[in-house]
Amino acid sequence: MTQSLVHHPDFRRLWTGDALGQFGAQLTTLALPVYAVQELAASEWQMGLLTAAETAAFLVIGLPAGAWVDRMRKRRVLLTSDLVRATVLAVVVVAAFTGHASIPLLIVAGLAISAASVFFDVAHQSYVPGLVGLEHIVEGNSKLQATQSVAAVAAPAVGGLLLKVITAPALIAVNVVTYLVSAFAVWRIKHVETPPHPDTHRPLRTEIGEGLSFVVHEPFLRRIVATTGLSNFAGAISGAVVVIYALRVLDLGTAAWGVVLSASSVGGLVGALVAARLASWVGEARLIPLSILASVPASALTPLASLTPVAPALLLVVGGIVWSFTVVVYNVAQVSFRQRVCPPPLLGRMNASVRFIVWGTMPIGGLVGGWLGTHLGVEPTLWVALVVTGLASLPVLISPLLGMRDLPDAPAGVESVAQDL
Repeated sequence: MTQSLVHHPDFRRLWTGDALGQFGAQLTTLALPVYAVQELAASEWQMGLLTAAETAAFLVIGLPAGAWVDRMRKRRVLLTSDLVRATVLAVVVVAAFTGHASIPLLIVAGLAISAASVFFDVAHQSYVPGLVGLEHIVEGNSKLQATQSVAAVAAPAVGGLLLKVITAPALIAVNVVTYLVSAFAVWRIKHVETPPHPDTHRPLRTEIGEGLSFVVHEPFLRRIVATTGLSNFAGAISGAVVVIYALRVLDLGTAAWGVVLSASSVGGLVGALVAARLASWVGEARLIPLSILASVPASALTPLASLTPVAPALLLVVGGIVWSFTVVVYNVAQVSFRQRVCPPPLLGRMNASVRFIVWGTMPIGGLVGGWLGTHLGVEPTLWVALVVTGLASLPVLISPLLGMRDLPDAPAGVESVAQDL
């Protein structure tokens, strides 16, 4: 029997660093928009700009980042990204405590953090296969998703309660500490990488083209990317106004909003724990369209919360639980497929190309959500986001995936073919 990754020292260090970073980031995800809405009186358009800034770098530098990461030691990229994010958030905290905080400052900070996150995420996803081996990919991704889900459950509840007794900037300061400790954990990883020799580097445009070409020409990956990109676009439209919806339209307090986020994330935790078993039972291929389809009615409960006599927080929680469950199951299945089907020399560029497409839609969605919220209102914007969520499921629903059980591995010879793309 293959030994669990719990006994893998370097994976434990990566896992620890990821857990701390995720917990702190979840606190900031709660505190930053609450601070912008309640203390800085942000408008719908300003919240759209802030949402766009938090993912803008994936659209601007997402593609070259993959080629750069493939030339670097990925552990060093992870370490540097953590330190940059800690520094930027520290500036935000100091500005808030000295009375110099503003929406423009938060937007600039969002841009800087998104740039660091581009490199971190591309390096992180490309680092796992080499660190644990291809036979442990699903287990590794499931454990990392479980950590993210635990953080999403615990952090908002803790943060919502803490916001009753401390300020939002003080809560963000906790994230500064978690990023620093995360960097220390990554620094302790002993695994030695051997980056490609500089003589093997080719023009950046050629290397970027290889990663993008692989994504575009792999038929199942192309459909998965289309679905994920449209889903993220819809999520960003909703994300631009959902905090205003919760705090101003539904009149939930910050503590109640934190509890909603926390309780909703329980579904993600359960999804991470059962994803591998579900993939074995239902089939990895079939699980992708089924999980994304189930997210549509779950998403509908958010705008319905203002139209029902039932406690709105209850509908938000039920919808959030189902939605987070389906998203985590979907992500474990599709990320594991991506890592398995791609030749190792292309992993960084493939992941960057995927992130460029699926995360590049988010800043656009944030701007669209802010514009719609300003001109149509918050609730109509949420209904528009729901329609886009439904459309997002079509690329994988209208495909052979529903009739398949297993997704293919990389075909023999793909690595040499990839060099000729």
